[in-house]
Amino acid sequence: MTDTVVIANPEAGGTRRSLVLTEDRLGHYPEFRAFFARTFDLDRIALSEPGFVRAPSGLAYALVFIGRSGEPFPSGLEIYAIVDALEPLDDAAVDKDLWAILGWVIGGVGAPWTIETLQATGRLYRIPAAV
Repeated sequence: MTDTVVIANPEAGGTRRSLVLTEDRLGHYPEFRAFFARTFDLDRIALSEPGFVRAPSGLAYALVFIGRSGEPFPSGLEIYAIVDALEPLDDAAVDKDLWAILGWVIGGVGAPWTIETLQATGRLYRIPAAV
């Protein structure tokens, strides 16, 4: 699950962003907010640009951080797959990549969050990408 890496903006002509995950309550766990702020230098760049990662499939993803009045930044997150403009989304690859990205986040956040607990949760909910 550690094959997710931060990259520079990979977008070029002929691509589009496809929304694949939304989390609108990062504030429930401040350690997640701190992980994203640290990893993507959000205290400096704030809303000016998304963060980008490359997942195990080789697909790039844009992490768009959401601000909400009266809440520390970021208060939410949207993840977009960056795909060829006319190509359909490979749902199985995206599911595996999202699972890997979640593992990368958990690994970066650290205790009390663990990869083992994430995997156990995935098995409990029978998430195909988790097994």
